[in-house]
Amino acid sequence: METGRQKCSQAGVTLLCGTATIVLAVTGCGAGGGESDAKPSPGTPAVVAPSTPVYSTASAPLPAGATDTTTTAEVLRVYDLMWAEREKAYRVASADGTDLKRYMSPDALSALETDLLRMSQEQTVMRGALRHEPVVSTLAADRWPPTATVKDCVDRARWQTLDTTTGWRIPSPADQPSRYVATARMEQGDAKRWTVTEYTMDRTRSC
Repeated sequence: METGRQKCSQAGVTLLCGTATIVLAVTGCGAGGGESDAKPSPGTPAVVAPSTPVYSTASAPLPAGATDTTTTAEVLRVYDLMWAEREKAYRVASADGTDLKRYMSPDALSALETDLLRMSQEQTVMRGALRHEPVVSTLAADRWPPTATVKDCVDRARWQTLDTTTGWRIPSPADQPSRYVATARMEQGDAKRWTVTEYTMDRTRSC
């Protein structure tokens, strides 16, 4: 891939989509939904990483018997577009002004917006660079609707939660890895367009 001024972390966050179960990120589930954590004690100086995010899309190995590399590339393209819009939303604790509706199903987006609303109420935002390494782990292009699963390794070492009322950085929970596993389920609709229908983050699994 976050928030409530929580002093403890959540083991993982699951975004529900229709009858299916993203990550949401982010998003983010360490304290605070998207990528936020527990509130710091006064006096902790703010440390903000560079504001330009860095994205990395690894080539995706197809499952045994699958050969549709064009479809795989399209799945990753849409996933990365969703990721960039999701990160943009966490920087301002709002989905307004993003194109998330193009890349997420209504239910998946609703789960993300709930997380963003919590951040807004707690007056926190995200800063820095959130890196990731997605690959397509499964692809069922011959089914209806066509589906795909994207496995991602999220690196949040330079992704920080800030308290907008003080400008202070909110430290990450010490018991959570800086790199964790996220999974996205994607479907292709009637318009041949892929969307993220489920996003789950497992912040207990390092990668």
